[in-house]
Amino acid sequence: MNIETEDSNNVNRLIASIAVCAIIACAFAPVRAADMAAAKQNYDDACVKCHGATGNGNGPGAASLHKQPRDFTDCAVMSKLSDDTMFNVIKNGGAPAGLDKEMAPFGDSFEDGEIHDLVAYVCTFCKK
Repeated sequence: MNIETEDSNNVNRLIASIAVCAIIACAFAPVRAADMAAAKQNYDDACVKCHGATGNGNGPGAASLHKQPRDFTDCAVMSKLSDDTMFNVIKNGGAPAGLDKEMAPFGDSFEDGEIHDLVAYVCTFCKK
């Protein structure tokens, strides 16, 4: 084997090793932890009026709606909703998801990260 071929093989091994390390690092990278304190504050500011402080859908503004807001404590219903669905409903409102149009969109009020945090917070209401 000549030196040029050996150098080329070493470079290829180095590149492969770096690629494997990158894949492993991505697989074990921590998922962004939700800021639950900020999410609770955002929930209190934007959601309590309809969904209630305990997430049961019986907030002070719920009586003025034609349909009771979703009860986040109903684990049977909540377990069927994906995080993506909840994210999209919070961001874009209920109508685009085929849900109640009275569920307002909050995409202009919250950044995507804050909405993900709200989803995580809403999921805490369902205690199995």
